[in-house]
Amino acid sequence: MEATTALALSSSSLATARRSPEKATAASLSLRRFSATTSLHLRAARSPALRSHQSPFQGWRRRGRAGGLVVRAEMFGQLTTGLESAWNKLRGVDVLTKENIAEPMRDIRRALLEADVSLPVVRRFIESVSEKAVGTDVIRGVRPDQQLVKVVSDELVQLMGGEVSDLVFAKSGPTIILLAGLQGVGKTTVCAKLAFYLKKLGKSCMLVAADVYRPAAIDQLTILGKKVGVPVYSEGTEAKPSQIAKNGLKEAKVNKADVIIVDTAGRLQVDKAMMNELKEVKKAVNPTEVLLVVDAMTGQEAAGLVSSFNDEIGITGAILTKLDGDSRGVWKAN
Repeated sequence: MEATTALALSSSSLATARRSPEKATAASLSLRRFSATTSLHLRAARSPALRSHQSPFQGWRRRGRAGGLVVRAEMFGQLTTGLESAWNKLRGVDVLTKENIAEPMRDIRRALLEADVSLPVVRRFIESVSEKAVGTDVIRGVRPDQQLVKVVSDELVQLMGGEVSDLVFAKSGPTIILLAGLQGVGKTTVCAKLAFYLKKLGKSCMLVAADVYRPAAIDQLTILGKKVGVPVYSEGTEAKPSQIAKNGLKEAKVNKADVIIVDTAGRLQVDKAMMNELKEVKKAVNPTEVLLVVDAMTGQEAAGLVSSFNDEIGITGAILTKLDGDSRGVWKAN
């Protein structure tokens, strides 16, 4: 997996989409892309409102060597308090040393941990900030505490990634987006919301109902598809998901659809049968994007979930749902 995408959907937005998907505008979406080759990083998302004419991919999907960090407003509040305490302890010092930054670093470490940032991330962050703060000459006219603020800011920017990256579309033929995830995380609703957003970008879409297990899954997608004005391909519950996806792709090509979004079945937990089925579906349609839908309230257990799916099927992104359902809702992903 070259990069991972995080698409943030709040639980209130999901509820709105279930009632009236046509109201689920781009204002409820935000995306970030981060390097998947780096170590695990915290993901605790809080989507800012985006105007309907703005692309949620602009400025919000980021990619960098150090990976990505998406944080909630609550985390920033806690972090700000901790950082202010750290800065105050450096008032009056002339130069940053290993000794005089030790206590401020403890305050920053505590603030990050209280904000539910994972311990490995905190350790790496503190080590990097400490090393650069001590080894950097204080700029003339700038107080040491201000210098530390800059070092911390630079490290946060590096961790979050500073390069904007757009959603990947196929160079030729239709773009195929495969959605995967556990049961009850909001995959079917995400299908409609994503299709509605892409439709506003001028893309013609088709939804493929490949969840043949959950009661009324096909009916739900069909209803949502009608509400957002996007056709839905289905074959009932007797056909194999891989065959449904393959036939849906053929139908989309006949109708000259720009984007195909495939809804797949979820499970209460990751199992071999689920992964094998997803592998078959992926092989059948060769998707441009494989997006894992994750409940943000899963917490940092989501790290293992993301790793499992990535190891088995090779995901290109992660979609976070129900972001406003918990004050923290943190998770980290590789």
